[in-house]
Amino acid sequence: MTISIAHLGPPGTYTEQAAVFYVNWLAKNMGIEAILCPYPSIAQSLQAVAVGDTQLAVVPVENSLEGSVTMTMDTLWQLDELQIQFALVMPIVHTLISCATSLDSIKTVYSHPQALAQCQGWLQQFLPNVQVIPNNSTTEALQKLEQDWTIAAIASTRAAQLYNLPILASGINDYPENCTRFWVVSQPKTKAVEDISSTGASHTSLAFSVPANVPGALLKPLQVFAQLGINLSRIESRPTKRSLGEYLFFIDVESNATSAEMLSALADLKKYIEVLKIFGSYNILPITALEL
Repeated sequence: MTISIAHLGPPGTYTEQAAVFYVNWLAKNMGIEAILCPYPSIAQSLQAVAVGDTQLAVVPVENSLEGSVTMTMDTLWQLDELQIQFALVMPIVHTLISCATSLDSIKTVYSHPQALAQCQGWLQQFLPNVQVIPNNSTTEALQKLEQDWTIAAIASTRAAQLYNLPILASGINDYPENCTRFWVVSQPKTKAVEDISSTGASHTSLAFSVPANVPGALLKPLQVFAQLGINLSRIESRPTKRSLGEYLFFIDVESNATSAEMLSALADLKKYIEVLKIFGSYNILPITALEL
């Protein structure tokens, strides 16, 4: 059996690196082969699963330095029935890749906005006068480097190796304990993972909107979890895109959606909210540096 996995491309992105880890995990633990399918954006990766072009997608959801990846959350809310099968947590180490002979020669630095933000202190210290240009991915600009020795890109060591490009500086992220959480997402009935993905699942992710912006609109839904002793590991608001001041609330819960306390919580929650979307229960697979 061979399945296809969408991810943010071109090859060499951190998302592809996480997807490669998951491909190896599938082969080792389930005997399943997988092929990787790069897409130009996170939204297109998720849409590929929604329309059935691929069976799975690996998408970034949260970075320990810069917080949530809003495109992932917004697209999941817009698409119906996509389910999280696993979470992957991967250490992130950024490098400055360039054909320039020295830092003094660099005039422009390209990368994904998250990577640029994670290295902003280093850039201010060592390249204070360069132009910083956001790209769709960390690897989008790598093919330009050999033609222009005044530009650089922030990407991974693996990306530099894949494109056979020199590294000018390593470990340039502002904080060493930098990691990103990815979700493996599928349609609800993807056989490749359904047998084990929710077995003993430790987390559930969901989102909801509230009927009106009134006192207690958020407090009452949150009290449902507190009263049942269910811990929330993340809560974040996103605009509904309908009107200024209206928000959706994304929550990660440390419980399986099928547990008795969660079934009770979900039943009570519906009294206070407008729309509820449950993105799935899942386990977390940590990726160590030795596995990269």
